[in-house]
Amino acid sequence: MDGVLIPTGFDPGSYSCVRSLSRRGIRTLVASQYDSVPAAGSRFCDEFVRIPAPNDDLLAYRDALLQLAARKDVTTILPLRPQDTYLFSLYESLFEEHVSLVTPPMETLRTVHDRVLLVEAAESAGVPVPETCLLSDVERVDRKLIVKSRYNLLASEYLDSYSERESATAKAVSHYRPGDEFDRESLTEEMGHDPIVQEYIPSSDEYVFGALYDHGQAVATFQHRQIRGDSYTGGGGVYRKSVDIPELERVGRQILDSIEYHGLACIEYMRHEETDEFVLTEINPRLWQSLPCAVRGGADFPWYYWLLATGQSDMIDPHYEVGVGSHLLYGEFGHLRSVFTDDSPIVSRPSARGAVWEIVQSCYDDPHFDNLRFDDPRPFVRGLGHVLKKGK
Repeated sequence: MDGVLIPTGFDPGSYSCVRSLSRRGIRTLVASQYDSVPAAGSRFCDEFVRIPAPNDDLLAYRDALLQLAARKDVTTILPLRPQDTYLFSLYESLFEEHVSLVTPPMETLRTVHDRVLLVEAAESAGVPVPETCLLSDVERVDRKLIVKSRYNLLASEYLDSYSERESATAKAVSHYRPGDEFDRESLTEEMGHDPIVQEYIPSSDEYVFGALYDHGQAVATFQHRQIRGDSYTGGGGVYRKSVDIPELERVGRQILDSIEYHGLACIEYMRHEETDEFVLTEINPRLWQSLPCAVRGGADFPWYYWLLATGQSDMIDPHYEVGVGSHLLYGEFGHLRSVFTDDSPIVSRPSARGAVWEIVQSCYDDPHFDNLRFDDPRPFVRGLGHVLKKGK
């Protein structure tokens, strides 16, 4: 039987991959450094294998993937982790000996991973982006600003200070008001490089544009509005609803068309509350956290990826249902916790009572949950256990 390798940690989207592909008769092989990942607990998971952690030793992780890819029952590998697409692109010749992948070439991936290059590409394509520069080029804080990592993934191809075996992600985002002072040494040390400074975009809403591209041509796209994130200050979506906005479709395709993209892409946009423009903030070249919302709405990207990787793209039906909402339930608890623990000088903190009411009301109105399936409860139980353990 043809099979798919799904390397994952506690990524919310991995369960959607296992469930989707198994129900289509594809053997699912989940691989992780953790024994208790939610996807491996699913009745739709055919096999689980322990592998090294990518953050511990990137080459050992690569070699483990290659060893599994060499199996006769593995046809392709889904990119769920930040390191996956990087390895598939950098070591394309090694992987293509065994499996068929849909991944951008290294030159394109560099543009996507380096937010300075991404801003330049977006500006050339006519796509709105925040004003962006390096921290070392900013003298003072004269308006609302944010500081974040220059790179989507920290690795040796981008930073000389990293060896081939090292990789990391720097997710911290710092907010500043006019008159604040940068702690440059602390920020640079935390990020491991000279980070970027971007203007703060006052937004009415946040959106995701998901896409699968085949050598510069869109095969399937999807949009959702993010109603709540990991934190009240932003972050990955924990409650979202599918939408279909022509202008978002236009700017989403425009940037990917301009760089002749190939593979999966998740683009984050903020809708400027004054200009109504969709402002691009970043691209993740892999399957995304809020993937379950897309799959529930009919945009089955794990299946689309399989079809494209196996030369069956003519079977892809890219249509999806608008107005479908989905919650990452334990992510909602994380959002509520952020009301008490997170702090931002430029994003107003909601009231705890108001946050609780909004979550309860939306769960009642839209009772669809990413990993909570009554015909397959173990993934949700495992995920909840991980969140509770991490919160201790």
